[in-house]
Amino acid sequence: MPRLGHIKLATAIAAGALVLAPSAHAAGRPAVAALQVTLRHHHVYRGPVDGIVGGATTAAVMRFQRLHGLTPDGVAGPKTRRAFGRFAKHVLGSRTLARGMTGWDVAELQFALAWHGFPNAAIDGGFGRHVKHALIKFQRWAHLAPDGIAGPGTFRALRAPLPRCPIPLAWPLQAAVGSPFGPRGIAFHPGIDLPGATGTPVGAAAPGHVILAAHDPSGYGNLVEVDHGGGVVSMYAHLSGFSVRTGQSIATGTRVGRIGSSGESTGPHLHFEVRVRGAAVDPVPAFG
Repeated sequence: MPRLGHIKLATAIAAGALVLAPSAHAAGRPAVAALQVTLRHHHVYRGPVDGIVGGATTAAVMRFQRLHGLTPDGVAGPKTRRAFGRFAKHVLGSRTLARGMTGWDVAELQFALAWHGFPNAAIDGGFGRHVKHALIKFQRWAHLAPDGIAGPGTFRALRAPLPRCPIPLAWPLQAAVGSPFGPRGIAFHPGIDLPGATGTPVGAAAPGHVILAAHDPSGYGNLVEVDHGGGVVSMYAHLSGFSVRTGQSIATGTRVGRIGSSGESTGPHLHFEVRVRGAAVDPVPAFG
């Protein structure tokens, strides 16, 4: 599909939806992610929910249009939106959202929350308990009433720039990023994965003090968390063992553990995550 088709699709989406651009460096847009979710519901798209207008998304729109007797131009315009049915009726900001609701706007909300540091399980257009929990955490982060209901205040807060790590970081180990921060399949990866051999030393990314060195039952496995002050916490997951203890003060580069595959891991690597006041942020821009 020519690049022009991608541009037309993006323009059509922008014209018919409240687009919350995650940031200048973010890869995707909530309205495009909602389109991808909708196409998945109609079984014409199997790609990732990444918010990127690409050939696979455009081809899926054309496939849907052919199936519904529409001109297969790859543009998600008004006729195509109507053919999507009730799921695509509302765009983000057109109604208040609460648990139990479904739709295009819910998918936008899920995607925007994830990019702002609060992933909420599968991005599927359903407002379930994971979305409510993430929304409450975001509302607290944004100094809003944490009622778990997305209204005008929440929508305004989601238009703000993404949180970023305010301190410089050192790489915890020398390795190419195996899995970046951002969309992964229909979910969202809140950190980066750095592959390496089991037993490879892992160093602290900045000075601070250890607030956790224990096995985490939620999937992180052997986990070390380091508080760097100012609300910044770094996390080192799937370790084979610990080299520090809770309460210990450490310097940049201090070995916190070694690479392993503990917890929910498919092979030896370090899952490195940075949170700013509880919001997961992309650590790569902070690396020196």
